[in-house]
Amino acid sequence: MSVYVGNLSYEVTEDSLNSVFAAYGSVKRVQLPTDRETGRGRGFGFVEMGTDAEETAAIEALDGAEWMGRDLKVNKARPREDRGSFGGGRLSYNGRNRY
Repeated sequence: MSVYVGNLSYEVTEDSLNSVFAAYGSVKRVQLPTDRETGRGRGFGFVEMGTDAEETAAIEALDGAEWMGRDLKVNKARPREDRGSFGGGRLSYNGRNRY
């Protein structure tokens, strides 16, 4: 399971986030999603720790902690929802339901 890290500064790098979480155990992977158009970070990321105990220790220590001028939001990541290929409803151009 991964840890969700929210309210990140846009200047955060995978290496800097890795070093913060490494204080609580072994870090297996760090992911920082970026905006498709600008390439800039989206203000959140995911960290995968070696064990559940390490994840718990990191969450307890870092949730609400200030880092790079922001109060972090850290918790267990939820499974990704399947939104479909385009995620759209069936609306016509005037906003009314087509069916």
